[in-house]
Amino acid sequence: MNLWLLLILSLPTENASTRMRAWRALKAAGAAVLRDGVYVLPASDAHRNTLGAVAADVESSGGTAYLLELSQPTTYPFADLFDRSAEYTQLAEDITASLHGVDGAVIADALRQARKLYKAYAAVRTIDFFPRDIQRQVEALLAELDRRIQARSSLDEPSAPARTVPHCDPAQYQGRLWATRKRLWVDRVASAWLIRRFIDREARFIWLDNPADCPNDALGFDFNGATFTHTETTTGVWVSFETLMMSFGLERDSALQRIARLVHYLDIGGLPAPEAAGFERLLRGMHARIDNDDTLLIEAGRLLDDFYTAFAEETPPT
Repeated sequence: MNLWLLLILSLPTENASTRMRAWRALKAAGAAVLRDGVYVLPASDAHRNTLGAVAADVESSGGTAYLLELSQPTTYPFADLFDRSAEYTQLAEDITASLHGVDGAVIADALRQARKLYKAYAAVRTIDFFPRDIQRQVEALLAELDRRIQARSSLDEPSAPARTVPHCDPAQYQGRLWATRKRLWVDRVASAWLIRRFIDREARFIWLDNPADCPNDALGFDFNGATFTHTETTTGVWVSFETLMMSFGLERDSALQRIARLVHYLDIGGLPAPEAAGFERLLRGMHARIDNDDTLLIEAGRLLDDFYTAFAEETPPT
């Protein structure tokens, strides 16, 4: 049985600003329109708060508002009002166009476009209260776009072979030598931070001009042939940070999951992370100011420490 919230509004015709505020809030919440001035949403605390705030604003502006809850089952097909097929169809067309243009596009431009598409997809999915098969079809197109962009990435970026991720005992990886490509960027700096913070607190690092120069006694990460690098799985591609998390049993840490989403998005695209733009900009500034990767890891590590603390406070452990 679905329960529904109905908001009935009436405003003086001259009160355009309040009318616009109400319309924007209701549109953002994904409310369906039954008729002029009558809106419906599936019942939830979040939707009740949203509609209540709109009702209060309307009443304070001289209008009238009634927020009703249908507590009995109804045969009216309210769910059909929330069909997002048109939005998903447009997204599918835009993603398909991007897929056709990947081979001739600059990678940075392709990634930027993919991020826009994921942001648009996330916005539709947020208000898709009754998902249909077309949602999964759009997800599959986005995954293919990810794969195509990853395949076209610069030659020194690791590919993502399909393989079984090892399950490693951290006790066997203490005081080890770890190696990755020099001039650390998002995945490499986050992976190095993860290693030193959660896997091997006595880790020593070397930064390679060429991955082929990796010493035999070093544990490589984030390059082709490395012990820990991008991995293709049945659910998609994992970046090196995610591969390390899974290898050392850290995947249940909710704060690390949030950082993983940020790293994945910035490295190969995917679902947007709200903090990604800020992190990328700060890291870009550090990159321009610091030419020593040991120093860069220390400073970027402090930022990742702060992200981890904030995420841990926001999200209870799973």
